[in-house]
Amino acid sequence: MIEQFWPVMVSAMLPISELRGSIPLGILVLNLNPLATILVSIVFNMLVFFPVYIALHLLYHRFFERFGWARGIIERIHRKGKPFMEKYELIGLVIFVGIPLPFTGAWTGTGIAWLFGLNWKNSFLAIALGVLMAAAIVSVVVLGGLTMLNVFVV
Repeated sequence: MIEQFWPVMVSAMLPISELRGSIPLGILVLNLNPLATILVSIVFNMLVFFPVYIALHLLYHRFFERFGWARGIIERIHRKGKPFMEKYELIGLVIFVGIPLPFTGAWTGTGIAWLFGLNWKNSFLAIALGVLMAAAIVSVVVLGGLTMLNVFVV
């Protein structure tokens, strides 16, 4: 049974598709159980946080920190983003991750959390809540679309 969910798991962990791609893939393309597809998508999309957060930390401190241009980019992002982070903090991160648009998922949210030095536990919680929000929105759209299609086709 688990082998049929591999494409959903992988898609949920990819930076562009995340669960915006894995939920429709599992339900519409692979014809898998909707609830199981949604749960697998949520779990595997949330799991992205840990390797991305750790990799960013290691890459910066072992490689990019040595280059002035990399430090300059990060300082510029800090300067421009600081007012937004001070105003919205973790609630902003939840909303940012939760809106299912391109480049607004767990990958980017994790990058933002690392970049602004947010506490990793609070960041993970905010990203997890955002992933749940995005999953709810995508699921309603996919399942609602299926329902509407069945109403009009039958």
